[in-house]
Amino acid sequence: MYDEAIKIGWKKKGRFMDTVKTLLPEGGNLDMCLTCGACTSGCPATGLEGLDPRKVLRMAALGMDEELLASNWPWMCTMCQRCIYVCPMKIDIPQLVFNLRSCRPRDQRPKGILGSCDMALRSDTCSAMGASEEDWRFVVEDVAEEVRQTQAGFENLQAPMDKEGAYFYLNQNSREPVTEPDEMIPLWKILNTVEADWTYGSKGWAAENYCLFLADNESWEHIIRVKAKAVDDLGCKVWLNTE
Repeated sequence: MYDEAIKIGWKKKGRFMDTVKTLLPEGGNLDMCLTCGACTSGCPATGLEGLDPRKVLRMAALGMDEELLASNWPWMCTMCQRCIYVCPMKIDIPQLVFNLRSCRPRDQRPKGILGSCDMALRSDTCSAMGASEEDWRFVVEDVAEEVRQTQAGFENLQAPMDKEGAYFYLNQNSREPVTEPDEMIPLWKILNTVEADWTYGSKGWAAENYCLFLADNESWEHIIRVKAKAVDDLGCKVWLNTE
């Protein structure tokens, strides 16, 4: 779509970029671009849809709001922040991308991310896979028992659930208990070997938060509050999120 040089006949008013600058400390340094290309060289989404971080920033500076809002590139950004890390001016491009996402009508955002966010909002497990408290508890107990019965040296392995006062509260990506339960075992072994004081929770245990990537601030906050309450209710000191 943007394989050729961008050409505009006049400079539009960059209303979108001006709005984002008011939301960020020091305006996110969005006016400080040296066009060095460091962000582009390190970005895993460079070239997709013919765009890259530098082009997105320049389009925003030139007031090409409609073109940016119509592009799917912002949804290909991983929000990894490599662009900030390598940028000599520390320009906050991910925040620019995040606010681009939030400007698209919610029902027009990518169906996969939207569906996963909405699924997580349905219960206090916060699972984007729709796993219930009962299913979660059953899988953890069943897998832990299988390890104790079949793996030498781990006859006493524990995967605690709702242990009050544990030092660590551990979250787990809900895809693992649903589709790849054995993927949980290595971390359990590490925690048991070092005799860590840890627990899972029956509520707020899902580590993922698709509402963040959807740029749905209200839903994102709700998910975080449910998880934080689960940690506080058990009196845990440290929250370990595997995501």
